[in-house]
Amino acid sequence: MPIKMSPSVRKVVRGASRPSFEYTHDYIKSYSKEELIKKYNEYGTKPKLKQKIKNELVRRGGVIFTNEPKSTEET
Repeated sequence: MPIKMSPSVRKVVRGASRPSFEYTHDYIKSYSKEELIKKYNEYGTKPKLKQKIKNELVRRGGVIFTNEPKSTEET
């Protein structure tokens, strides 16, 4: 099953003879690499979503993540 970026959205189809719905799914694979990097670096992105984005970027290749210690000194 593909990984989702956000929950699916259900829309009501107007003009149908009986009530019917159309679902739109927001899969992470449909985003470009630049959009994923922007979303990853955005303030407020939850850790669970960051991990999903990180896994997708590693799967595609070309993006390397390193663990750099954060500096507490201000220069």
